[in-house]
Amino acid sequence: RPSISVAGMLLCAILSDTLNLQGPTTTEWDKLMVAVLSEIAEVDDIEALAAAQFKAKSRELAGLSANGLVNGDQKSFSFSTDSFAGDVGFGVVETTDDAVIIDRLDELLPEIVAVKMEKGLSALFLAVVNIVELKGTLLMCGPTELSLAKAAFGEDCAITNGDTIMNLGNRVSRKKDYIPEITRAIKAGWSKPLERGASAIDLEELGTLEKDPLDPFGRVTRKGSVLETRFKAMHVSV
Repeated sequence: RPSISVAGMLLCAILSDTLNLQGPTTTEWDKLMVAVLSEIAEVDDIEALAAAQFKAKSRELAGLSANGLVNGDQKSFSFSTDSFAGDVGFGVVETTDDAVIIDRLDELLPEIVAVKMEKGLSALFLAVVNIVELKGTLLMCGPTELSLAKAAFGEDCAITNGDTIMNLGNRVSRKKDYIPEITRAIKAGWSKPLERGASAIDLEELGTLEKDPLDPFGRVTRKGSVLETRFKAMHVSV
């Protein structure tokens, strides 16, 4: 039997991972363990605990730099078919206020391209998930991502802001909703388009990552990149 503090930590971990038992990865075992752990941890109001936890997480995310958001919860997946061979990166930002993150689009898109190039990825996505309303928004940094997203999630998903934002509706899980569809599209014959945009630059032009010595949180930001001005000129990149 775990101590009260350990039970509390385990309880918070399950609530976070399952989006308060509302996410598509939630199992009956998760629900049982939440019931057991909440009793051990002496937590009477699970909803209040989850709300406070999500609010704290969202407040911390809102203060991250673009580089921190893009790299924070990112995984890469390798594919090899007759039509495509390469790695696809997929980052996720879970927040109670998705508008705060999406409003930083002009800052995030150049960083997605920069990270994509630095890691040698064929494509890189960033999904912003509203963990209260259970809805997802996909940020696409150019033609490759746009083409793959359309093949994976369908032509009927609303695309706005110069082909950089796709409304994913109630798709919120990378494991259940995002990667399976991307895998299906690639295995069905998707191939990378020839069109290129802002990523057609040299690595030396990406600038450098620097830690602000005056920032108590040690945030890392990119300095001297040509991508910011290029994005403003092109409004869309690869």
